[in-house]
Amino acid sequence: MKMIQEFKEFAVKGNVIDMAVGVIIGTAFGRIVSSFVADVVMPPIGVLLGGVDFSDLAITLREAVSADVPAVVISYGRFLQTVIDFTIIAFVIFMAIRFINRLKRNPPPVPVVAAPPVEPSAEEKLLTEIRDLLKTNR
Repeated sequence: MKMIQEFKEFAVKGNVIDMAVGVIIGTAFGRIVSSFVADVVMPPIGVLLGGVDFSDLAITLREAVSADVPAVVISYGRFLQTVIDFTIIAFVIFMAIRFINRLKRNPPPVPVVAAPPVEPSAEEKLLTEIRDLLKTNR
């Protein structure tokens, strides 16, 4: 019974929920970046390279024998798009973490307020007088 209670506490902690939200947002962001690369970045690059469609770039190892047996290909064009997706996502995450670290490194200055001078107590005044008298009697 204790294990179930521990699991329940773990599952409803804020960290687990925050992580789940992060994964969902990260997945959506990955789709946005994939669309950006495939639909915005790669077409101009393809035009610059002579009208090449990167998603169609592949090396055929074996032709299709029939409709049931497809061709065996290495789709390096899709791999290039995935590498570009990763690079863009990594760069955006790097910039976000860099920004967050800057905020942590440079906190706003805290104004320093000098404390008012404290008047010595009667006991301290008496001890100071005794010390001074002892110094003069030597």
